[in-house]
Amino acid sequence: MGAAGAILATAAGVAMIGLAGRDAFDALFHPEGHATVGRLISRSVWRLFRRTGPGHRLFPLGGPAALVAVIGTWAALLIVGWALIFLPHMPGGFRFQPGVESAGSDFAHSLNVSLVTLTTLGFGDITPTASALRLILPLEALLGFGLLTSSISWLLLIYPVLARRRSLAYEISLLRAAEDETELSVDHLEPEALERVYAELTSRLVAVERDLVNFPISYYFAEADPRFSLPAAAPYLLELGRRGTAQDSPGHVHLRAHLLLKAVEDLGRTVAGFHGGRTDSPDDMLAAYARDHLREP
Repeated sequence: MGAAGAILATAAGVAMIGLAGRDAFDALFHPEGHATVGRLISRSVWRLFRRTGPGHRLFPLGGPAALVAVIGTWAALLIVGWALIFLPHMPGGFRFQPGVESAGSDFAHSLNVSLVTLTTLGFGDITPTASALRLILPLEALLGFGLLTSSISWLLLIYPVLARRRSLAYEISLLRAAEDETELSVDHLEPEALERVYAELTSRLVAVERDLVNFPISYYFAEADPRFSLPAAAPYLLELGRRGTAQDSPGHVHLRAHLLLKAVEDLGRTVAGFHGGRTDSPDDMLAAYARDHLREP
């Protein structure tokens, strides 16, 4: 490989590693990072699974599939990026086991070294001889170990996020069903009890909205059971907030209802960043949220 080709390969490799590192950092460590590649992949996988329809058993798998696709893309970028860095030094900068050098192309050998190193499996049939390469390969192994542990931590943190969202949606569903079945309105509760209902719903909704900001991938985890679907339940919270602020109630109840209303509006603005239906109307944003998850509000 000529000098110009070596420079281009190295520059391309560094760019791919930098892209993967920046995207992984935003998704895993930066609470409000954009993670451009991760968002694009997640949204693409989500659209593919949406085509199966809400009643299809594959639809709820869109979120897990998006998570795996994002982690796989980061790994692929790192593997190919490091392979491009090794390529200009292949084969002169490495020692081959007998018969290995003629068994594949220089790029195939570079990919082999990169894959084995990133997965921290140790050296295979090809080992570095150049001093610079002997220092660079442990760096790739360190990045590979960091990607593995961070991805596992990311996976473990997502499920408590989903549990909080599902429990909130279920409580809203039960509250709405209770109003319909008993023909009693929440508004008829004693002021102290009504204030506690508004306060509890507000605090839990704020936590769920922050979860969506800190773990954007969780947006794409859909629910097979509509009782646990926040997109279907959120408009009812908006209705509760408006009922609480419209009626002639004590000041502390009115304040709590106003806080709930603002929290629901914040949720609408947050989810609008995912489905693209950003408007000035919280009703429209929540309706677009429900449609994006193939639910009726």
